Amino acid sequence: MDTKKIISIIAVAGIVVASIIGVYVYINAFTHNTQFSQEEVYVYIPTDANYEQVKEIVSPLVKDFEKFDFVATSRNYSTNVKSGKFLFKKDMTSFDMVRSLRLNVPVNVAFNNQETLTKLMLRLATQLEPDTLALNQAFTNESFLIENGLTKETALTLFIPNSYEFYWNVSAKKIADKMAKEHKKFWNAERLAKAKALNMTPAQVYTLASIVHKETVKADERPRVAGAYLNRIQQDMPLQADPTVIYAIKEKSGDFDQIIKRVGGSNLFVKSPYNTYINKGLPPGPIAMPDISAIDAVLNAEKHNFIYFCADPNRPGYHSFETTYEAHMINAKKYAAWVNKLGIKL
Repeated sequence: MDTKKIISIIAVAGIVVASIIGVYVYINAFTHNTQFSQEEVYVYIPTDANYEQVKEIVSPLVKDFEKFDFVATSRNYSTNVKSGKFLFKKDMTSFDMVRSLRLNVPVNVAFNNQETLTKLMLRLATQLEPDTLALNQAFTNESFLIENGLTKETALTLFIPNSYEFYWNVSAKKIADKMAKEHKKFWNAERLAKAKALNMTPAQVYTLASIVHKETVKADERPRVAGAYLNRIQQDMPLQADPTVIYAIKEKSGDFDQIIKRVGGSNLFVKSPYNTYINKGLPPGPIAMPDISAIDAVLNAEKHNFIYFCADPNRPGYHSFETTYEAHMINAKKYAAWVNKLGIKL
């Protein structure tokens, strides 16, 4: 057989082998290989996970794991695992899935209306990888508190309710640092000047805002409520804020899930630094996480002479405001009669 024929045979054989290899690679890498019905599924790979752990996590989502394993190995993923949150889409190929496992998806973290730092940590732990223990340590360790001018009682004031972007596998320390940075950004020169004009620190403004927030759900009424509380402070009167009594009861019992619709009687005298019926001035820290509207309501409080206010039965959600105790008691009796009629008991 002459040389040309030998070369031709070898060339044909090479093409056949290459075609077989090409088909094999195509079938393994570029054919649909998912087995979930949803359009999208998120995959969470823990920090420091190895390939064996990845196998356990993704196997239920993959139709033929040998195909996936072939691509993961050939593309060096099996020796270079990435942690984070990753997106798998229905009918992805093995190639697509391995590529997606290198594209960490950001998480939009939102929080509001949390009554305590503990509840906030629980909420964050449902959205990000760090657990409540790590989060609590990051936000309450002494050096972090001192650096940010906080105490354990005022640590919640660091958080400005909003939506923030993190990677799922972010560390607890980075979350704390980010919140501290956002807090400083929120308290710009204008807000700081307004707080100073009230002779209050940002933490004190936040604490009063938490009371205003709990006192009324009506954002348009919050500046008036804030003004009434500031008038009481200026006149050295106790705030006598019902929401602080509710918080004091919950804190003393350790049950923040209980629902308290009405306070009065002996409840008004529960011994607690948070009870503003028996303690003058602000409580040691916030009783909830206020909306930004409540914070700005304190900073831009309405200037008036009102000292007293009471829920208005004729305008649900709003209050009647008065300058004298006698006029206030008339409104209070009307409100008491209304809630009694509804059967709401102390």
